[in-house]
Amino acid sequence: MTAPAAAAPGAADPVRTKVVATLGPASRSDEGIRGLIDAAVDVFRLNMAHGTPDEHAAALAAIRRIADEAGRPIGVLVDLAGPKIRLGELPGGAVECAEGSLIRFVSGTSSTRPDEFVTTYPQLVDELSKGDSVMLADGTISLLVEERSADAAVCRVVQGGTVRSRQGVNLPGVRLSVAALSPADWQHAEWAAGAGADFVSLSFVRTAVEVRLLKELLRTRGSVARVIAKIEKLEALDDLEAIVDAADGVMVARGDLGVEIDVATMPMMQKRIIRTCQRYQKPVIVATQMLDSMHKSRRPTRAEATDVANAILDGADACMLSGETAIGDHPHLAVKMMRRIARATEELYLDDRKRVIEQGLAAVPGVIGEIVPPPEKLVDGLHPITQAVVDGAGRIAAQLGARLVVVATRTGLSALARSKRRGGVPTLGVSDNLASLRQMALYWGVTPLAIEGDDVGAIVSQVTAWGRAAGRLSPGDRIVLVSSSGFARSGHDMAVVHEV
Repeated sequence: MTAPAAAAPGAADPVRTKVVATLGPASRSDEGIRGLIDAAVDVFRLNMAHGTPDEHAAALAAIRRIADEAGRPIGVLVDLAGPKIRLGELPGGAVECAEGSLIRFVSGTSSTRPDEFVTTYPQLVDELSKGDSVMLADGTISLLVEERSADAAVCRVVQGGTVRSRQGVNLPGVRLSVAALSPADWQHAEWAAGAGADFVSLSFVRTAVEVRLLKELLRTRGSVARVIAKIEKLEALDDLEAIVDAADGVMVARGDLGVEIDVATMPMMQKRIIRTCQRYQKPVIVATQMLDSMHKSRRPTRAEATDVANAILDGADACMLSGETAIGDHPHLAVKMMRRIARATEELYLDDRKRVIEQGLAAVPGVIGEIVPPPEKLVDGLHPITQAVVDGAGRIAAQLGARLVVVATRTGLSALARSKRRGGVPTLGVSDNLASLRQMALYWGVTPLAIEGDDVGAIVSQVTAWGRAAGRLSPGDRIVLVSSSGFARSGHDMAVVHEV
């Protein structure tokens, strides 16, 4: 990997909240990818529900090449489609569902009648019952099952609208027998493992067992990809703690979740999921409709800007753009706007709290937010001594007014330990392991930097050279390095203070 491009002297600290951008027809060209990287995307999402395998392979190769040219470790998230139920082909491609009318769900792959719908889930008719709700088109159309026979489920339209072929079908409260990993998902996961994806997300998770199954599949294929559990089913909320514990990270997938549960409870469910991730020391992404109006507009609505800011204040590590960058008119502007909102939020959130956050003191009256408490359970593979040393280094950095906390890491876990405490002093995660650097791109507040070797002196020298070239360090600045002395097997047991 080439050296990072130098920034102007006195460059501002980077935005700490990470941005995940979905690639699609509007952005998967070399020019589109380069524009998003220039706008400072941290992780690219490849949505396996759309596009061909060849398109995804070409996109991943382009991301790796262009990121290397830019000198930035950038993560790639392969998002498995999961057991998403969709409508089949409808007559004319679209049907108007009038309120009070009857719609029949029948078996098959296509329909010739406007009042008969087919789906991609053959067992649907068998698993519906009288009184069940059926939601179409992201919940904008609502049906109620009134009658079910051996070959059809008759539904009355409660809320009407126009539905199109291939649009999604949600069944709030209906427990389905469909497997978490479809044959297509299995193939896509194997492809992701072979292609070197950094993250693989599992859609429509219902139990921790499903998460562990995907992790085992990836490991047996030699992949080090982290598994992200997407929370978008009521069953997932019932088993939330076990799912978060089993996963390497979580996505609050508000699109389907907001249809599966009462939309009025969605804000508090988002907060609950994020708090659970903080307790279990797992990174969490908030997704869906964050800047939805920027599909067409060059500016978001005030409500959208507030939504992004509140997700950050809730404790999100990253915010994700979906259609805004995949099919929108202004992909790079959406990324820039996301980062503008994040920077403005973080300045208010952090500037007056650095001493409070780093020293672990009681919250200062009148200051926004609370200190992020220590996790109740450390992430697998992280030693308690490492967590203690990382926390101690943060307090030392705050007390000395240090410019950087530098965490040397092979796996990225010690950088995650630092990230989840929301330190006010910026963090540099340094490693000679490229896979770990790309995964650190998702961690709040962590700037990944490729280095050579693990000698403390060499690390300090490389960090200093990078910091001065990037405008992040000047003579007299202090950095605090967290590393291993080599005397203990318990991980990081040493904190070193260096003055530039």
